[in-house]
This record gives sequence, structure tokens and C-alpha cells, in this order.
Amino acid sequence: MTRVAAVDCGTNSIRLLVADVDPSTGEVTDLDRRMTIVRLGQGVDGTGRLAPEALERTFAACREYAAVIKEYGAEKLRFVATSASRDAENRDDFVRGVLDILGVEPEVVSGDQEAEFSFTGATKELAGGGAGEYLVVDIGGGSTEFVVGAAHARAARSVDIGCVRLTERHVRSDPPSQAEVAAIRADIEAALDLAEETVPLREAQTLVGLAGSVTTVAAIALGLPEYDSEAIHRSRISYEQVADVTARLVAATHDERSRISVMHPGRVDVIVSGALVLLAVMDRVGAREVVVSEHDILDGIALSLV
Repeated sequence: MTRVAAVDCGTNSIRLLVADVDPSTGEVTDLDRRMTIVRLGQGVDGTGRLAPEALERTFAACREYAAVIKEYGAEKLRFVATSASRDAENRDDFVRGVLDILGVEPEVVSGDQEAEFSFTGATKELAGGGAGEYLVVDIGGGSTEFVVGAAHARAARSVDIGCVRLTERHVRSDPPSQAEVAAIRADIEAALDLAEETVPLREAQTLVGLAGSVTTVAAIALGLPEYDSEAIHRSRISYEQVADVTARLVAATHDERSRISVMHPGRVDVIVSGALVLLAVMDRVGAREVVVSEHDILDGIALSLV
């Protein structure tokens, strides 16, 4: 076993996985898995820069994670940064801060690399079940990744339709107006057209959904009294359930969404856009259900360390 630490820093959240990985089997045994909403991508779509307060929230989480990594004695650490830090003019400020705190330089990976990590993490335990090819969809804050493959990814594309980006770009009303929802949907459809130039979205047999927007929709659809990763992981949510939850979220006010028991406070304002992305993907590919995975890019990063 090799003890590793993986950090995924996205547009909305930063997450840590400390795990023991068996190099011979690829089995990942969690020791600590946690998430903090830092909204690193606050305003990036409009300004092109990481806001000082967003950087400080992120660095505070890094300091917390550094203590956890030290406590568990991880032998290897990899820090992957995704959409927001790819897009920002002042990403060097981010790189220096992370290096000072954690002692490693964050790797600002491409969308295709991000997609590969997500695919590996999500499908490692699903592969070999005779399900044919998977379409893995990772709905992030700044971007969404699409990957098709079986044992390995054969096509991938990252497009700029994350839940934070779409919300900041279009939503001004509470609840969102019909025109705002239509604008979000138009952006999503255009991005799906772009993704489909590279990735055969309709050829896979199984749709696998990743990240907080998907797991939150699943938790609501399952009627969970509180967020329960074990109940959510590998659950199968039907198209009708996704459509119903999305319609309820679109019609709800911010306060009403905040009172949903499984809703993380940092996701209340962006969940509508995330749900709309998931529903549009299911419409585009004709999926009758989505397999929800709690294993994702973090697991892919951890596996890359052995």
C-alpha cells in the first residue's frame, strides 16, 4: 500500500482525499475525504482574475488540509487545479500561495487531463461489468467534462458550462426568470454541440454523473433526510426523477432551496444551473437514467500517484 494525498481545487470547491492505494490492484482505501466550498472562481468569468477574498478562502482550506496530510503521514501529494485557475490572469498568485502552504506546486491541468482523471476515478470500480462504454459527465463550477470509454478513455472534451459560470453569467432574479433559464439552456445546448464535435455522446451504454450538482440532485430524488455518501454512491436516478427535481429547483427561491436538508450552503445559489446541465445531457443522449458516483477526479489523482 502507498499512502497518498490528492487535492482537487475547482471553481466552487476544494477537496482532499487521503488514501492507501494498492499499486497491484488499483484499490483505493479512503482514510479522509473532505470538501470545502471556497468559490475560487468568484467573478472569474467576468473579470478574468481570481478575487483576493476567494484566494484567501482557498488558502485557509489549504492550511487545514496541510494539517490533515501531516497527521496521516502521506508519502506522496498531488494538487490539481482546474477551470477557474486555468482561466485567471493572476493564477501565479494562486500557485505561490499553494506552494508556500503545502510545499507542492499546483498543476493547472487542461480540460482533457481533468476529464481523464475523472474517467479513471469514476469507472475503476465499474469496469468489467459488461456495461460496454461509459459516458462520464463531470459537472463542475467553471466547466463540464465529457469522456467516453470502456477500460480507458477514448474521447474527451471540456466545455465552459459550469454551474458557477452559468449562474454568474445569467441569473439576476429569485427564482430565476423564464428568460434567464432559457439563456442558461441555450449556453448548455451550444456547449453540447461543441462537445459532440469531439466526443460521441450518444454511443455509450451507461451515463455516469459526477460532482456536487449531480450528487445533490440524486440526494433530493432519493428523499434523503441528510446527505449520505454511501446511499448516493452508485445510485441510479431516472430521467423522470432528474426532470422533477430540476423543475422544483428552478421554481424555488433561494430561501426555499436553502431549506432542503441535503443542500450544502455553498451550493444553494448554483444548483439550478447544475441541474439544468444534467437534464440537458440526459435529453441530448437519450439516457433513461444516470449512475451517480461519489468517486471522481480525486480518485483518479490518487491512482496517478502509484
